[in-house]
Amino acid sequence: MLERLQSLEDRYNKLNELLSDPEIINDTNKLREYSKEQSGLEEVVQAYRQYKEADSELKDAKEMLEDDLDDEMYEMAKTEIAALTETIDELEDKMKILLLPKDPNDDKNVFMEIRGAAGGDEAALFAGDLYRMYSRYAEQYGWKTEVMEASTTGVGGYKEIIFMINGNGAYSRLKYENGAHRVQRVPETESGGRIHTSTATVAVLPEAQEVEVDINEKDIRVDTFASSGPGGQSVNTTMSAVRLTHEPTGIIVSIQDEKSQIKNKEKAMKVLRARIYDKYQQEAQAEYDENRKSAVGTGDRSERIRTYNFPQNRVTDHRIGLTIQKLDQILQGKLDEFIDALLLEEQAKKLEQIGE
Repeated sequence: MLERLQSLEDRYNKLNELLSDPEIINDTNKLREYSKEQSGLEEVVQAYRQYKEADSELKDAKEMLEDDLDDEMYEMAKTEIAALTETIDELEDKMKILLLPKDPNDDKNVFMEIRGAAGGDEAALFAGDLYRMYSRYAEQYGWKTEVMEASTTGVGGYKEIIFMINGNGAYSRLKYENGAHRVQRVPETESGGRIHTSTATVAVLPEAQEVEVDINEKDIRVDTFASSGPGGQSVNTTMSAVRLTHEPTGIIVSIQDEKSQIKNKEKAMKVLRARIYDKYQQEAQAEYDENRKSAVGTGDRSERIRTYNFPQNRVTDHRIGLTIQKLDQILQGKLDEFIDALLLEEQAKKLEQIGE
C-alpha cells in the first residue's frame, strides 16, 4: 500500500510541475484534464503526507525512550507514542478507503427520473414530494437543478418528472436513490382516515459526454409535434415538442418543456445519451455478479429501497435496516444521514472483498 501511495504522491508532484508549464496553461483541454487528475489525488496525498510525518515523529519518540530520561520525560514520551500510534492507525484506515476503486461516474452531473407508480393520484403527489426533496438536497450543496420534462396531474403531482442536477460529485451522493420509494399516509381525499400505501420509482443516470457514447445520427428518428398540457389538450400551435427514438436500443425520449424546438432537441439528446450510457452500463454490470454484490442498491430499480411513514414521522432504508424518526426533515432535503450510511456500507463491502 505504501509503495502505491508513494507513486501517487510522485504523480501529484509531477502534475504540479505540469500545471505550471506555460505550454499546458495555454492548452485548455490538458489544463482541465491535469487539474481534474490533481484534484482527485489531493485527499489521498495529503493523508499520506500526514502519515509519513506522524511515522517519523513516532520513530523519534521511540528513540527518546532509549535515552537516559527522568520519570517526567519518560512518561511524556510514552504519552506521545500512544497518541502517534492512534493517529497512524486512523490514517491507515483512511488511506485504505481512499485507495478503494472509485466509480468513474462519481464526479458527474446526474439525470433523475421520478415516476408515480402504484397508487394513482397519491403516487403522483408523492413523486412531487420526492422531486422537491432532491431539489432541496441539491441546494444544500450549491448544485443547480434544471427540469428537462414534466408530466403533471390535475391534483398537483407528477406522473413523471425528469430533471438534471449539475454539481461536482452529484452522482456519488445521489446514485443510492435508485429504486422504488414507498409512502404510507392518509390521503387528503380519504374521509375515513385510512392509511394508503403508494409508490414512486426513482432512476438516477450519470450524465454522459459525447465521447463516452457513440451515437450515429442515422440511428435516431426525430419526430416533432405540438406540445400538450394535462389531459392532452394542445398548449401551443407550433411543432416545438421533440421525440427522439434510438432505433438500435429502442430508447425513446420526448421533451416538450421548452417553447423552442431546438432547445427541446438539445435536452432530449442529453437525456437520450444518458439513457443509452446507462443501458450499456447496466448490461456490463450484469456480467459481473461480484461487482453487483459490492454495490448497495444502485442496480435493480424495481427494488423497494425506502419507506416513508407519515403517521409515525419515520423513514426506513431497507437495504441497511436504518430507521430515522425525522421524516419532516428528510423531505426538506436532509438526506445525508442515509447517504453517508449507505456510502460506509458500500466501502465496508469493498474492503471485505479485498480482504477475501
